[in-house]
Amino acid sequence: MAIIRPFKALRPHNEYAAQVASRPYDVLNSEEARKETEGNLLSFLHVTKSEIDLPADIDIHTDAVYQKAKENLDQLIQKKILFQDETPCYYIYELAWKGRTQTGLVCVSSIEDYFNDVIRKHEFTRPEKEQDRINHIRTTRAQTGNVFLACKDIKELNDVFDHWKKQNNAEYYFTADDGVTHAIWVVDA
Repeated sequence: MAIIRPFKALRPHNEYAAQVASRPYDVLNSEEARKETEGNLLSFLHVTKSEIDLPADIDIHTDAVYQKAKENLDQLIQKKILFQDETPCYYIYELAWKGRTQTGLVCVSSIEDYFNDVIRKHEFTRPEKEQDRINHIRTTRAQTGNVFLACKDIKELNDVFDHWKKQNNAEYYFTADDGVTHAIWVVDA
């Protein structure tokens, strides 16, 4: 069984959540990201695709792009748009779109479990993409994108999620510009 743990998330204050929320960096190109962030300086795409704040002809794998990501992340923290939880938590994350709902648990997992095949690899990742994210993480000193792990449907886990959601209000609940509704519950560990 894979080892998972709670962590101290860096997350937006509730009133900024909808503006900060963004699609994953790898589902849109730089030009699409520029258009999507027009008029929204709080979009997390300014961190995950920071080339959008630099000249359009820049090589997206240069140090200047990673430094811009760090600068943009630091500004979101300094302006108190983002804050870090004081204690480690789990986060129940629910996405709803076109009548379909997916619920997951945001947590940290063991890298050893990945290397030892406790966590099975489900897709090939290109080495240059891996190096890009390594450079991004090293420069920003933050894991700014989710890594999705899937498991079989476990009734007991679903029951725990359902119970928590019935007993507690969602910390965040909003519909993003792309029509996806996000709901997040913070679970103190």
